[in-house]
Amino acid sequence: MTKDDYLKRLRRIEGQVRGLQRLVDDDTYCIDVLTQISAVTSALQSVAVGLLDEHLRHCVTEAVAESHPDASDKIAEATKAIERLVKS
Repeated sequence: MTKDDYLKRLRRIEGQVRGLQRLVDDDTYCIDVLTQISAVTSALQSVAVGLLDEHLRHCVTEAVAESHPDASDKIAEATKAIERLVKS
């Protein structure tokens, strides 16, 4: 995905969050609100996984392939990012 693709997806998610605010403001049935929250959460996770994939394919792979001294730092950084995603 390109930067523009990510921005489009994030804008769509932003719209979903505004929709959530309206649902709460309108006293929408709790289960319906929770369903929409789940959809937003999944959309954000999808963006995060895409960004992580890009990072691994480009930044980490490049650092390892070129034997940069910071290659192990890039791997550790990616591992921590994966840990944060798994926890969320």
